[in-house]
Formats: sequence, C-alpha cells, structure tokens
Amino acid sequence: EARDSNWGNAGPQLTGKEIGGNETDLTEAKVWGEGEIAQPYTTFNSCQFPKPIMASIFNLGFQAPTPIQAYCWPVSAQGRDLIGIAKTGSGKTLAFLLPPFTTFLGTRPKRGPSMLVMAPTRELACQIQTEAERFGRRLGIQSVCVYGGAPRGPQLREMRQGRHLIVGTPGRLNDYLTGGQLLLDNCTHLVLDEADRMLDMGFEPQIRTIVQAIPSQRQTMMFSATWPREVRHLAADYLSSPVYVQIGSHEATANKDIKQEVVIVHGQREKQDRLREIISNANPGDRVIIFVNTKRMCDQLAAELVYDRINCVAIHGDREQWERDRALNAFKTGHAPVMAATDVAARGLDIKGVKLVVNFDVASCPEDHIHRIGRTGRAGVPGLAITFLDMSEGKQAREVMASMQKVGQAIPPELAELARTAGGGKGHGRWGGKGGKGKGGGKGGKRGGKGGSGGKGGNAGLGGNAGLGGFGGCGFN
Repeated sequence: EARDSNWGNAGPQLTGKEIGGNETDLTEAKVWGEGEIAQPYTTFNSCQFPKPIMASIFNLGFQAPTPIQAYCWPVSAQGRDLIGIAKTGSGKTLAFLLPPFTTFLGTRPKRGPSMLVMAPTRELACQIQTEAERFGRRLGIQSVCVYGGAPRGPQLREMRQGRHLIVGTPGRLNDYLTGGQLLLDNCTHLVLDEADRMLDMGFEPQIRTIVQAIPSQRQTMMFSATWPREVRHLAADYLSSPVYVQIGSHEATANKDIKQEVVIVHGQREKQDRLREIISNANPGDRVIIFVNTKRMCDQLAAELVYDRINCVAIHGDREQWERDRALNAFKTGHAPVMAATDVAARGLDIKGVKLVVNFDVASCPEDHIHRIGRTGRAGVPGLAITFLDMSEGKQAREVMASMQKVGQAIPPELAELARTAGGGKGHGRWGGKGGKGKGGGKGGKRGGKGGSGGKGGNAGLGGNAGLGGFGGCGFN
C-alpha cells in the first residue's frame, strides 16, 4: 500500500481556483501525481476531438465538460494511468471512452480488442456500450457488450468478427478468457469502472485473472465512487504512477443536485397510499424509480400500480435478460414511466428524465441509499429522492439524516425526532446499530461505542465519533 500512502498529498496539486475554470466549475476537483500533469480542458473547443465526436457532443446539447472529463481527457491523451474518484452521474463514461477512440481512428479491429472495459453489472455494461456506439459509429469504431444471463452465441459471433472495444462484466469475460474465446494480447487500453462495486460483489479473482492476461504496456484507468483499502490495493498492483483525479469527497456522499425528502408512514397501507399520491403528482413524462428490498415486493408493487392504471414495469435479479431488457426499454422510451426495482438496478443505470426516486423500502445500508438516489440528479440536472420510514426504523433514519447533513440539506423535524428516539443499542441487521451507552458511547463520550454486526454476508460495524456509535457493514442477499 506504499504507493498510495500519501493519498491527497503526493506530487503537485491543481485546483479549479488556481486554474480559473470559467466554463467548467472545477472548485471541487483535486488532481495530483508524479511529474507534469496536463492542464484541464475547460471547454469542448479546447479538447480538439475529431469533428464527428464534436458534432455528437453539440448535438446532444452538452454545454461544457464535466469536471471529471475536464481533467481526465488531457491526462488520458498523455497516455498516463489514471484513477478517477467521482460519484455516479459525473460523466465518467465519456471521460474514459473518447480519448482512446481518437487513437483508433482509421484502424481495423485487431485479433482481440484494443480496449477492454469492465463493469460490475450488465445494466452498467449496456449503458457504456450505448455511449460507445453513439460516439463510435460515425468514427468506424466497433464495440460489443458481453455479460451473463444472455446467450453466448451472438456475443461470440461479434467478438470473432473483430471489435475495437469489448465492454463486459468480469464473470462473463473471465469465462471467455479461460475458455480460449477472448484474446487480450493486443489490448492497449483497460478501464475498470465502478471498481469499488466490483470488489463488493466478489469479482476480485476474475478481475485479477483478466488483467494479468493483458500486456503490461497498456494504459489503465480505474474509476470508483469511493476509495476503500481493497480498491487501493488493486490500484497499487496494476497501475503505474497514476494521476489521481478526485471530484468532491472520496467518501460515499449524496449528490448535491438531489433534493432529499422523508415521509414518515404508519404501516404498509399508508406507504402504498402515499406512493400513489406522489406518482399522481409527478409531471407527465417524468421517469420515477421505486426501490424495494425484495424481489417479491418488486413484482407485487408493480402489479398493484398496473391495476391502478399506472404504467409500471419491474426489474430484479430473477428476471430473464430479455424481460429486463424489455422493461428497461419501456421505461426509457416512456411507455412505462414508472419502474419498481431492487438494488440490482441501483448502480449503472443512466436514464435521462429520471426526476424522482422513491425508496419505498429504506435501503439496507448507507452505501446503497447513496447509490439508489444517485439515479436522479445526474449530469447537473436537479432531482428529487423521497424515502419512506416507519417508526421502527430509527437507526436507518439516522443514516438518511447523515446523508442529508453531509450536503447541507435541512433536516425535517419529524426525521430528527425519529432519529433521536432510536437510542443506542446493539447492532441490528445489515445497517448495524449505533454505539451503546457503555464506555465512550452516548453523550459526552470521546469515542462512539462499537458498531453493530453486519447482516448476513455483511461486515462488522465500525466505531463512531463522540456521541455516535458505528454502523454495521453492508450485507448481500
């Protein structure tokens, strides 16, 4: 871990204030690394992308590069390895796609891909592929997306035909690699997107197998919303003298463009009544995502809304891939502007027009709460997230309140009261509990009590600060 021991302090640092990014707001950006670091592109005109790419950018109505794009594009153009710490919705997909595309211009696909992008979920992989096709088609850059749960035949046929870029999930990519169907000898660009999520999902062995099959003379870019020890170890093993680009905090915090609201409910019936009321008050054409904690509730809630003549689809892990694709397409096109989802869809979905996220069931851990509400408020467009809480969920109320406080949002009195009455105590479930009133816990303590145990598959909680205990780890179903 020596390579990242000076995180935040190593090498020259540039900030938006020093550079004066009038077109792109760079005040929350930090960039550092060894040697000379390229200046950011604060306007699209300064990027000097090929005309077809510039035409696509302006046709989509983009006004200026996002901060992660402003810094990543010139660094990537230098050929340097890069670590991007940024929240979802930051524009990182184009940050890692466009510079390599300029190097592929006028070339034919080689034996195996020139660029490989790994993503944790098929939804995110498909979203990256959509962007790759949108910008690559006019440049003659061909790509394919591979993931589990779909027939192998069509994927393998496209791979055999030759593709500049392969986007995929670690499991399916590893299957093709170990089966001799994926050759990586000519891969010069590697991207690990949402690295923290891939490690959370247990993909580290597959990631390491795949990366070790790629020549060491490559450019590697890693993107992550957070910067835990496991991600740091992976970066230390596979990146060489990287440039670090951090937008905002490297802790899991909510997007400031998302307004959070809380509704205190008493029982399931009131939950459903309030949900119908919220949906009926939404503007026509607005997309609404409703998050629940179980597959059964996902199907049940969608069926009830359809019965109430609300066009709603459901997406969760037990659905066949064609069912998921059909549901997502109906949601994206507006034929079904409401979608019920489990956390399988919480990361990776980037759908325009999602104005509202409703946590019908409160998330199982604080990180999942942040990821869920991040489906709205993307690319600088304001969004709204509403979380339902009942009187038995005081511990979860504390975490929701903390996520609001970190971004300076006002705390409703009813939320503060629910969080206050939760009290201390032993850890509970996958959220874990606050510190008890033992030594160091409770009011006046110098250190919070021991955090609660994580739920099934989760990690133990951590101790907290004065007056607060720790919280349990995030478990997985």
